[in-house]
Amino acid sequence: MYNDLFSIGGLTIHGYGLMIGLGILFCVLLGVYRAKKHNMNPDAVLDIAIFGVIFGFIGAKLLYVIVEFKTFLQNPLQVIGSEGFVVYGGIIAGVLAAVVYCHRKKLVFLEYFDLVSPCIALAQGFGRIGCFLAGCCYGCATDSCIGVVFPEGSFAPAGIKLVPTQLLSSAGDFAIMVILLLFSRRKHNTGDVGALYLLLYGVGRFIIEFWRSDARGAVGALSTSQFISIGIVAVAAFLFLRTRIKTKKDKSE
Repeated sequence: MYNDLFSIGGLTIHGYGLMIGLGILFCVLLGVYRAKKHNMNPDAVLDIAIFGVIFGFIGAKLLYVIVEFKTFLQNPLQVIGSEGFVVYGGIIAGVLAAVVYCHRKKLVFLEYFDLVSPCIALAQGFGRIGCFLAGCCYGCATDSCIGVVFPEGSFAPAGIKLVPTQLLSSAGDFAIMVILLLFSRRKHNTGDVGALYLLLYGVGRFIIEFWRSDARGAVGALSTSQFISIGIVAVAAFLFLRTRIKTKKDKSE
C-alpha cells in the first residue's frame, strides 16, 4: 500500500510499475520455458509477449477512456495522462494482437494461447499486487478482520478499513496459474487450457466486482467488468464446445 518504494538519485521506484515489470518478466520467462519444454517456438513466445504488452497497454487505456468517456470529453489530457487502465481492455487487445501475429506467421493461435495462458495469469497476479501498493482497484468499506487501511496519498480512501480486493484478485490469479499448469499436464484438446483460463478469470472477476468500490463504469446493474465477464465466459464455453465438436468430427472421418 506504499507506492513509492525507494529512490535512487532523482529516480523514484513505484510499487505499481515495479510489479508490472516483474509480472511481464516472469511471464516471458515462464512462456519461453514452456515453449522449449513443449517443443514450440520460444522466439514466437517472445514476439507474442512484446506485441501483447504493447497492444495490451493501448487496449487497457482505450477501455479506460471509454469507461470515463464523460470525463474524457471534458478534459481529454486528464484521462489519457492518468494512471487509469482497465485490465479487460488489455486482455482483449493483447489476445487480438496474438491472433494477428499467429495468422501472419502461420502458427496455430490456440496452441500458443494454451501455452501462454498460465503465464498471463502469473503476470496478472503481480499486477494486482501493484494495484494494492498504489491503492487503486480498492474494495468497499468493511469491519472484517481482513480489512486494510490505506494511508494518505494512495488512490484508495484513507483511514477506512477496506476489503483488499487487490490481494484477493492476486491470490485468485496465482491460483488460476497453478490450476492451468496442472490441467495442461493432462490430455486435453487444443484450446482447452486457454478456454479454462477465460472461464476461471471471467467467473472470478465477476465475483470480485461485488466487493469493488472504485469508480469503474456500469452497464445497467452490472459493472463494466462484470458485463465483459459474461462475454468472456461465453467465449470460453464456445471454445470448449468448438474443440469437442472438431475432435468428434476428426474421429468420424
